[in-house]
Amino acid sequence: MPPFAGAATTALLRPYKPPETSIVTLNVGGRVFQTTAQTLAAAGPSSLLSAAPSFIDRDPDLFASLLAFLRTGRLPSSAATDDISDLAAEAEFYGIDPRLLLSSSSSSSSLSLRRSLLLPLPGRDPVAVLSASPSGELLAAHGSKISSFDFSLRRRKTILTSLPAVDSLLSLRNSSLAFAGAADFPGLQILDLSSGTLVKTLNWHPHPSAAGATVQAVCEAADRQLLFSSYESGRRNSSAILAFDLNSGGDFRPVYEISRREIFGAELDSAIPATKLKWVPSLNLLMTAGSHWGPSGVVGNVQLWDVRAGGTPTAIFDLKEKDDCFADVTVSDDLSAMFKVGANSGDVFMADLRKLKAGEPWFRLGGGRWNGGKNEGKGCRIQSEGRQVFCSRGGDIEMWSEVAMAAAPEFEEKVMRRNLMGREKDMGGARILQMVFGGKRMAVARSGECCVEVWESSDRSQ
Repeated sequence: MPPFAGAATTALLRPYKPPETSIVTLNVGGRVFQTTAQTLAAAGPSSLLSAAPSFIDRDPDLFASLLAFLRTGRLPSSAATDDISDLAAEAEFYGIDPRLLLSSSSSSSSLSLRRSLLLPLPGRDPVAVLSASPSGELLAAHGSKISSFDFSLRRRKTILTSLPAVDSLLSLRNSSLAFAGAADFPGLQILDLSSGTLVKTLNWHPHPSAAGATVQAVCEAADRQLLFSSYESGRRNSSAILAFDLNSGGDFRPVYEISRREIFGAELDSAIPATKLKWVPSLNLLMTAGSHWGPSGVVGNVQLWDVRAGGTPTAIFDLKEKDDCFADVTVSDDLSAMFKVGANSGDVFMADLRKLKAGEPWFRLGGGRWNGGKNEGKGCRIQSEGRQVFCSRGGDIEMWSEVAMAAAPEFEEKVMRRNLMGREKDMGGARILQMVFGGKRMAVARSGECCVEVWESSDRSQ
């Protein structure tokens, strides 16, 4: 592999907590609050609260939520009735980093979402791919351009890349850097969104004399400081997944290569690249999946890789699918399960990560019965967020939620319930390409649309 060199920095946000514990009294909007200097110092040394003013002419209800956040690091349950953008704006006034606030609001609790607004994109190119941070910041790729939006959905900037079209996109947490790749252009580009410049390109060469490989998917394991990128050779006869070190002083040093595949003879399916990557932090697992549509139908494979510190990653689960192969697949850390949409049946299936076994691990949800048709699930997308699973069908979205059952042997399996998303006027529209989540929002990309559709909590869009 060629040497990797470059310069980039990542800033981690850390609250400042000096030892003072004296009681401080504040009057905010006519309501009196008492707290400690240590709690106020958690807002940071540059915050307005570090000066402990005696009176602040602001909303006392919003301040109460912010004060609870400074005390515990979590928003209180009473904050569910507040507009999260109002809380973020209030945090910005006090000098509290709103990204920390919004990250804490992205819990695994149930989401109740409604379509609320459209974010127009400059130019005539339709949206192709999205990336959202836990704090609600959003990236949208359209053509060769990438537009960035802050936590309050104000458009920061639109930059022009050297890619003919962006097919893979990832925003690096707590940083101005983003990763972009194309399915027909070599290399994973690291871009500085603040300056619009190319920092460096991460390449994979299957052989020393081979040309660079194209990027099929990318994901981040933030807790392990790793970046995973799936590559396919220009001749489409080999593929691999590379792990890069995000904590290597900005060098993005390649750590290891996994899931390398080569075409052998007539076995064209032996080198299917991974087009879906998702990290499962609680189990230190990386899910990789790829499929191929051919004359005989859809074939694919799903793997789970055990990625532990200091060890060589190993595939602990390897499933090859032919009958009703997945049209799309995802994994939920909160539910400890994988979910797929059958390409032929269009049904949603679940596989419990605690009970994986060779053969057929899938359990059909909702009691659906495949009637033998084909391509019922083609174009469907599936994504998990918290303890819910979202599946698109054409222009509509359905949500699967776990139903709490009594602890009895007959309820050993998870029970999931399906609901259609939104109000009647929210239904329909162009085919959905992607759904991403961050800051208690869902962003949706639709085919041919030059905008991003945003769904927010129902109590915010009333």
